[in-house]
Amino acid sequence: MTTAPDYTEKIPNNVNLREDRRLRRALESWQPDFLNWWESMGPALPTKDVYLRTAVNVGREGWAHFGHVPMKDYRWGVFLAERDSDRRIAFGQHKGEPAWQKVPGEYRADLQRLLVIQGDTEPASVEQQRNLGATAPSLYDLRNLFQVNVEEGRHLWAMVYLLHAYFGREGREEAGELLHRNSGSEDSPRILGAFNEETPDWLSFFMFTYFTDRDGKYQLGTLKESAFDPLSRTCEFMLKEEAHHMMVGTTGVDRVVGRTAQVMVENDTDDVAALGVIPLPVIQKYLNFHYSVSLDLFGGETSTNVANYYTAGLKGRWMEERRTDDHRLTDDSIMVDTLAGAGNGEQSIGQTEVPALVGLNTDLRREYISDCRSGVNRWNKILAEAGLTQRLKLPHIAFNRRVGAFAGIEAAPDGEKLPAGEWERRRGQWLPTDVDKTHVRSLMQPVHERGKIAAWIAPPRNGINGKPFEYDYVHLA
Repeated sequence: MTTAPDYTEKIPNNVNLREDRRLRRALESWQPDFLNWWESMGPALPTKDVYLRTAVNVGREGWAHFGHVPMKDYRWGVFLAERDSDRRIAFGQHKGEPAWQKVPGEYRADLQRLLVIQGDTEPASVEQQRNLGATAPSLYDLRNLFQVNVEEGRHLWAMVYLLHAYFGREGREEAGELLHRNSGSEDSPRILGAFNEETPDWLSFFMFTYFTDRDGKYQLGTLKESAFDPLSRTCEFMLKEEAHHMMVGTTGVDRVVGRTAQVMVENDTDDVAALGVIPLPVIQKYLNFHYSVSLDLFGGETSTNVANYYTAGLKGRWMEERRTDDHRLTDDSIMVDTLAGAGNGEQSIGQTEVPALVGLNTDLRREYISDCRSGVNRWNKILAEAGLTQRLKLPHIAFNRRVGAFAGIEAAPDGEKLPAGEWERRRGQWLPTDVDKTHVRSLMQPVHERGKIAAWIAPPRNGINGKPFEYDYVHLA
């Protein structure tokens, strides 16, 4: 079992840091570097305090306290979900054995690599979003941005704790490097491509938190299944916070689509760019971009590394224990997307059968795609209820891909394979152009007055923690 978070400690935690002086000193020596990183690379808009939630209980009875907190004083810490002392490994060659409380030597390098990749994404998104506060459409949205930011900071702490606690000197060195890489840096970029992209406006932010944070949900979900119990318990707690990030994205796009639909109906026109909102075709282009970039985060359609992770028990499938197979997959197969030869030198988009173990990336990506469709259905319901015939849609899986089977081709949103020249001529129909981005950015005028909101987005249906939309969620410096 875990203990209640101890907020009397320099580093709030429920892992009994007080009893491990060596680990506590190591983390306390890393803490100033983290705070320096937050000051230099975290939110740029000066604030006095923000109405934030902070973990106070990791159990099932509730875990969050709300109150105005100066962001520099936010109590980042180390929290693991409750321990199940009877937990057994649910998959792979160690299925049925007790979950590991320490790292088996033969899996040390692979587990460390998984932690570093996950840990690298957390500060990256804060860096990508650091200037958004200056153009927030309302204090409600500004608060949600800052809540996402401080929780991404805590997710970084989660991975750093594991690196320090279980991986010795190499783990400490890797924890330091997590603060030295920076999103978009030419010399020391973040590890994964999507985390080096810009997030220059709030439509991008909402799409990022819908699509890219949803990738985070699925990656954390696979690590939550890990035989390494401290990692499993860490990810279980992180998933509680990740749900808020996706809510911000889902409802944010809701409100953008809803406001655009309202203006279209009121003015009986599709051409609303001059009316202070974001046209539906531009929303579709942003959707196309963020969705396709996020698909790349799942890696190639086949992967022997991921097969080995599964067999070893390091990383499972989404909702592993709900699956009805043998959880070893040694005799199973799966159809994966591929480029197939047509006999005349041409390649066509198709599928091929591979062993299930090497197709685990495809299995996870399909779970993600199904989840993404629910948001698009939700946004289309808003359009339908407004009496509009236009609909948003997810592009084909081969569209705008830079990783995996389709990295070497270009495809239209409907899946038509295109010559390179035609792609270059037509890409502006499908991905945001400089004109589109300029228009969206022109709308990003800050509204930092209580109860007010920018004209390009609808207000939320509900406030935060029972507070009204008009509440003073953020006190600016």
